[in-house]
Amino acid sequence: MISSKDRQEIEALGFDVAVIENQLKQFESGFPFLELKAPATVPTGIMQVEDTQKAYLIEKYENFGGKRVKFVPASGAATRMFKSLYEAKDLFENGESKESVFERLKDVKQVFDNLGKFAFYSELKEVSAAKGISLGDLSSANCAVVLSLILGEQGLNYGNLPKGLVKFHAYDDGARKAVAEHLVEGAEYAKNRDSSVSIHFTVSPNHLEGFKAEVAKSKEAVEKKYGVAIVVDYSIQKPSTDTIAVNLDNTPFRGNDGELVFRPAGHGALLENLNDIDGDVIFVKNIDNVVPDNLKPTTVEYKKVLAGLLVDVQERAFAVLRTLDGNASDDKALTDGTFLIEKLGGDLSKLDSLNETEKADCIKNFLNRPIRVCGMVKNLGEPGGGPFVARNSDGDYSLQIVESSQIDLKNPAQKAIFDEATHFNPVDLVCGVKNYKGEKFDLRDFRDPKTGFISIKSKDGRELKAMELPGLWNGAMSNWITLFVEVPLVTFNPVKSINDLLRTEHQ
Repeated sequence: MISSKDRQEIEALGFDVAVIENQLKQFESGFPFLELKAPATVPTGIMQVEDTQKAYLIEKYENFGGKRVKFVPASGAATRMFKSLYEAKDLFENGESKESVFERLKDVKQVFDNLGKFAFYSELKEVSAAKGISLGDLSSANCAVVLSLILGEQGLNYGNLPKGLVKFHAYDDGARKAVAEHLVEGAEYAKNRDSSVSIHFTVSPNHLEGFKAEVAKSKEAVEKKYGVAIVVDYSIQKPSTDTIAVNLDNTPFRGNDGELVFRPAGHGALLENLNDIDGDVIFVKNIDNVVPDNLKPTTVEYKKVLAGLLVDVQERAFAVLRTLDGNASDDKALTDGTFLIEKLGGDLSKLDSLNETEKADCIKNFLNRPIRVCGMVKNLGEPGGGPFVARNSDGDYSLQIVESSQIDLKNPAQKAIFDEATHFNPVDLVCGVKNYKGEKFDLRDFRDPKTGFISIKSKDGRELKAMELPGLWNGAMSNWITLFVEVPLVTFNPVKSINDLLRTEHQ
């Protein structure tokens, strides 16, 4: 499968040929499936926050003196977002008529029928006019040109940009890109005591300058409006974590130039980036899950609720841990620790046969871990991870976010559990990554390396299989303390395809 030329290419890129060959074997064998015990549902596994609790939790968060950081994975290219446009472009260039293309690709017809509703319409209109194309005259030939202008370097170049640099929402004073929407969000719920707002974007090297330019252009207006000082920093997903891509038959996927294609190994590779963040409360949210200003209040409210719950649980856990550090036989700390473990879904049966010292050690081992509070929305069929009780590599069961690709859906019992799931993980996390002494955990110590998975992606309109490391909010956080909280559906509005921008929530 790997030719001598391929070997030279692999070595020139700094990869170990043996590692790449093992990856190809892993595509053939796959990863072991997780064993599900039950879906996490309301009230078994997923909490609902009553209105009477909201004010307490929001106040708890707002009075917290620690450093807040917003962490935004933004490395991914927007290739899948424009997959159908690439397909249509190829058809037009092969001589297909507009009627034929629109009949075959209804979503592309929807794009052309609603061009004026996209936030990038004004810019597209300008570049089209410069090419002598009127958006009011969309013949088959003109449609091909317009697609080229949306996707290619001679126009908006969206086919080569990450989602963060795509215009998402239109306002009276101009359009706002996804990265700018995150600045606004950060100003509304992640402001520190000194009025600073720390936001960290993970980006690919070739788009770093584009992000910096967009932030420089957008942040002054946000700072003035919200009375904050925005501090943005960036990190790059390490190229050494990239994995080879393959076709659906597990043969190496090759680009249009015939060379091998390597891809970032999913969001799990970003654990290294998150591990470097110095923050007491870290919000994690995907780059494409943002809404216009009129819908932000609910998002802001629930971000503060989730953060307040994190702070509350941490305070209780830290109090127990500090006491047991000095006195392992303290009755109140042992009682409080046992109660807290039960509330956090731990297995109390292990404590029954232990003496005081052993019980204290068990409580400390359970509570002295990173904590994540995860927002969960009702499942309306979106692809992605869901909340389940799953078996860990040590044999215990715990709350986990599990992707469908990690489950043996051919097993009737496992599929039945999967189908019973009522909620979905919208990548809405608030993380506590320091221990009770204020020291940072090494997050790599809490991942499960057996939970990598294989997913379907696309490049240049062609499907491929990509190998992903244990996901940042899946296996990479397998051994964290986990709480699931139901949040309103309006807080989850991702943009997976270009047509998602036509949803009411993005208009």
